Amino acid sequence: MKKIFAEFRDFITRGNVVDLAVGIIIGAAFSAVVNSIVNNLLMPPLGFLIGEVDFQDLFIVLKQGESPLPSSATLQMAKDVGAVTLNYGLFLTDLISFLLLALGVFLIVKGMNTIEKKVKKPAEEEAAPTEKECPFCQKSIPVKATRCPYCTSHLEMEAGAHE
Repeated sequence: MKKIFAEFRDFITRGNVVDLAVGIIIGAAFSAVVNSIVNNLLMPPLGFLIGEVDFQDLFIVLKQGESPLPSSATLQMAKDVGAVTLNYGLFLTDLISFLLLALGVFLIVKGMNTIEKKVKKPAEEEAAPTEKECPFCQKSIPVKATRCPYCTSHLEMEAGAHE
């Protein structure tokens, strides 16, 4: 039993598991913010522009419930009488939320890739070459070589190539 707990402790404290957990928590919080933006900031003005429509109440009745619904029924009224509905307004809201969430993730990844390229570029430029090409046989040889190991040609020493 102690071995299982030790293995579990090792598993849970590995860096990638903790990073994944943090990512999921931040993703859930980001999703909640996006859903709030869609439901509270975008959909009300859009519904107003369309004609004072609440997207939550856009649905098609597939089967009437215990009593027939009036034409101005809300989704809650339909649920209360047990009507079977196709809730396309909720679907549109969720679709817009998904698209905004995907856009946000795309912009974050794009920003991270841009930062990563800027950080990696100077590091790659700083690395001094370790090989050069023999001018006679065109083979790769060490930078500090004074004679080619392939064609045995004598090479001119470059400034700073030999210490």
